[in-house]
Amino acid sequence: MVRELLVHILSSDPDIQVVGTAHDGAQALDAVARYRPDVITMDIHMPHMNGLEATRRIMETDPTPIVIVSGSENLGEVVTTFDAMEAGALAVLPRPPGMAHAQHEAIARELVQTVKLMSEVKVVRRWPRVRREAAHAAGMGLTHETAKIRVVAIGASTGGPPALQTILAGLPKDFPAPVLIVQHMAAGFIAGFVEWLAHSANLPVHLAANGEPILPGHAYVAPDGFQMKVARGGTIALTRDEPENGLRPSVSYLFRSIAETYGCDAIAGLLTGMGRDGAEELRRLKERGAVTFAQDKDSSVVHGMPGEAIKLDAAMFILPPDKIAAVLTNMANNRNKKEFSQ
Repeated sequence: MVRELLVHILSSDPDIQVVGTAHDGAQALDAVARYRPDVITMDIHMPHMNGLEATRRIMETDPTPIVIVSGSENLGEVVTTFDAMEAGALAVLPRPPGMAHAQHEAIARELVQTVKLMSEVKVVRRWPRVRREAAHAAGMGLTHETAKIRVVAIGASTGGPPALQTILAGLPKDFPAPVLIVQHMAAGFIAGFVEWLAHSANLPVHLAANGEPILPGHAYVAPDGFQMKVARGGTIALTRDEPENGLRPSVSYLFRSIAETYGCDAIAGLLTGMGRDGAEELRRLKERGAVTFAQDKDSSVVHGMPGEAIKLDAAMFILPPDKIAAVLTNMANNRNKKEFSQ
């Protein structure tokens, strides 16, 4: 019934042709080899071979854009969807409810739009179970004399979860600044995302709460449906202010508060994602003396947000995620040595 509903929703768009369906991961592998689709929707929980293993196999043999469509609200099961994103899936969405449900039209419309957008993404082969080694930070020579690194702010969208995972896993436990994160994501998945990040991060990772003080060596992720900013005094403020760039939370909103509160004592950057959320505000942060970075094109799933920042000359450094973690750590170490010597 779920497959029939998804076929009905996707086929309602004249630009989409559903070429096949599969009831488990093993069938999915055969269907991908036979039909060579432009994009795949994939559930996680299936018999014989689940969606995580099927995603891994597809990305190792026939790399294809994959959108995870999950009907699970169990936190542990939602965490598994982000393992699938680490394996190469591009996006995660809630399964549309039945046609009588009040949210059916909105969720179905988001599914159709996402499938069409992801079909245009060029994905690459993932080699079996191989993780990239973190870049060696020593000797990079990337320092910024005026940066006190009182806060790090990062914005990401499509392809962001694995990039953020790499960065947080590369930061040491004693990293001397809080890390604030806005990750564009479908509603209902952010708590599972935070749980997933926490498994591999050296820092404690929190779902941000209103009025919460931000602590060095902790990471805070903006929740669904709220704008996140930093209030004076170093606390998080969550608001229902209007969406920016059609988004709430918005990277632009966070970056603007970082510029006002921290100025040159901040580091901020944009990772892989569609659109231009945060690009102009990153340029303003750079003008105020903050250290800024953008993810490079080769490592980005979609180079929209970081690419827009690069066009505006907003990024001082253009790097893959493993080197971003190394640069942040390098700057923190240099700053600590300088303060100790004084």
